[in-house]
Amino acid sequence: MSREKVVILAGGQGMRLREETEFRPKPMITVGDRPILWHIMKGYAHHGLRDFIVCLGYRGEVIKQYFLDYRAMSRDFTLDLGKGGAITLHESPAAEEEDFRVTLAETGQRAMTGARIKRIEKYVDTDTFCVTYGDGVSNVDIGRLLAFHREHGRVGTVTGVFPQSRFGELLRDGSRVVEFNEKPLMHDGCINGGFFVFSRRFFDYLEDDDGCVLEGKPLARLAKDGELMVYEHRGFWQCMDTMRDLEMLRSLWTGGAPWKVW
Repeated sequence: MSREKVVILAGGQGMRLREETEFRPKPMITVGDRPILWHIMKGYAHHGLRDFIVCLGYRGEVIKQYFLDYRAMSRDFTLDLGKGGAITLHESPAAEEEDFRVTLAETGQRAMTGARIKRIEKYVDTDTFCVTYGDGVSNVDIGRLLAFHREHGRVGTVTGVFPQSRFGELLRDGSRVVEFNEKPLMHDGCINGGFFVFSRRFFDYLEDDDGCVLEGKPLARLAKDGELMVYEHRGFWQCMDTMRDLEMLRSLWTGGAPWKVW
């Protein structure tokens, strides 16, 4: 088991999924019968990273309750009302044991992504740690990502992904279409797919201020200093920004989810 902590940003309001997030945070939206947060954690755990720090904000109590109730909700149990409410958990073939260690950290209702990471600095006790968003899944090889980060020796690594275009691509020779591709992968440029790796030196680039945005000055400064590298991932990656994204993920889950590496 790897000692690196995995920091998951789970405090945003998810305004573009308001139908789902009015009463729960976006990471608790279910794909299959599990929150997308669980899917993300299972992906990391498959590669030996099982120590998580979840940055809470909007409706963080829902995430706290989920983990407090996790064992009881996945097992049969007997509640003895005559002895102060003692609970006996029973072995169950359907119960799935997770050897996760989860730190749930209140990082502010209105804090931006950079501020949330800065506020969990005290929980990171290794030189290297991972960061990802609480609304995206991928089959990225975390072991290779970590190895890439260690080899280049810079402060940060961001996973660059090549998402599928939502529109058909026309390759032209003047006015003549020479090739038509329906919703191709973007090969001309990658985008930030999350799945970051940082050294502890990155905390010096962050401010304990609600307005500190990870994707703003911190990463821009890191790039300017020559301390940010990109790990290209051309496999599956999908965020959950809109209802369309959510419906696609749910459909993929029932048909054999490409991010399910465990």
